[in-house]
Amino acid sequence: MKERLLGVALAAAAAGFLVLLLRAESEKSIAALIAVAVAAAVAAVRLRLTARFRPALAIVAVAAVSLALHEDDFSLLLLARALIVVLACLGLNIQFGYAGVVNFAGATFFGVGGYTAAVLARGTGIPHLLVLFLGGAAAAIAGTILVVPVLRTRGHYAALVTIAFALLFRTFFEVNDSLGGPQGLKLPEMRIGPLHFNDPIELGSFFGSFYLKYIALSLLFAALGFALVLRLERSFIGVALDCIRLDETAAASFGIDIARGKITAFTLGNFLTGVAGALSAFMVGFIAPNNYSFGESLILVSILLLGGVGSPWGLPLASAIVLLLPEKLQVIQEYRFLLFAVMVILILLFRPSGLVPRPLRKLA
Repeated sequence: MKERLLGVALAAAAAGFLVLLLRAESEKSIAALIAVAVAAAVAAVRLRLTARFRPALAIVAVAAVSLALHEDDFSLLLLARALIVVLACLGLNIQFGYAGVVNFAGATFFGVGGYTAAVLARGTGIPHLLVLFLGGAAAAIAGTILVVPVLRTRGHYAALVTIAFALLFRTFFEVNDSLGGPQGLKLPEMRIGPLHFNDPIELGSFFGSFYLKYIALSLLFAALGFALVLRLERSFIGVALDCIRLDETAAASFGIDIARGKITAFTLGNFLTGVAGALSAFMVGFIAPNNYSFGESLILVSILLLGGVGSPWGLPLASAIVLLLPEKLQVIQEYRFLLFAVMVILILLFRPSGLVPRPLRKLA
């Protein structure tokens, strides 16, 4: 009973802090809140309070924050974007953290999902909920182009292959007039059944921003993504992927199919990233090649490194740090890539396992 109450208290404190941070306007108050958060995080880690936190409480905390900020469009947009990025990074977590497959083209597969959603929503009558999954399928299919070079290269050579792929696809988006060229494409309003996602919410005396609908859908997809990733980790496929990441030669000698494992991780990861890209395209309402630059891929990788490679629980915390702080602190807005670079260097030097390290696997 004590552990449950402690978990509820931690969730309430996290939700309250997030509401205060998103509502804060002055940079001094934001800096003070960040200092308090750092001190509280250090204390929680040393007292091992984070083990009391439960996934269900995280969902409740996000819902509570959304309701508290129900009329603040900008804060709700940031929250929805963070949830979508968490879903995209879950895909990278399967590739980097489980199978050891290097992928610096995350924003490209994010963009494939977004462009697929734009083309299908503009030119067909396919239900928009199905379009989201088709965006993930298109990203997974596009990833098959990279399968052969990824399987035949390792380490920094594989990284260079994915970087070249990202640059190639961005050029393809820019010169293809049927996809809008450098001007991009505009998406229609997202609809699921009778629900119009761009209409505000009015229930009696309650009035809420239309972003609440996107937050609810993003939270649902993020929860499903977490369930898939955790289920994969605990399955025999997850054990095989860990073996491949640690030592391919030893894994092959025990009969594990290296190629099949890498293809599985690459395909599943790109599918989740593509679904996130399709959902993001609908929420923003417009896509262009500049939205999917190599710099955006580096942001996804920095979130993965900051949270902890192979640890899905660190992704929400890392996403909040990387996405919310530059938006709230306008002073560092122009230097955000410098901030990300310094952050990655410090993490690799002093805490290479990330803010929330992946625990050791427990085999029954």
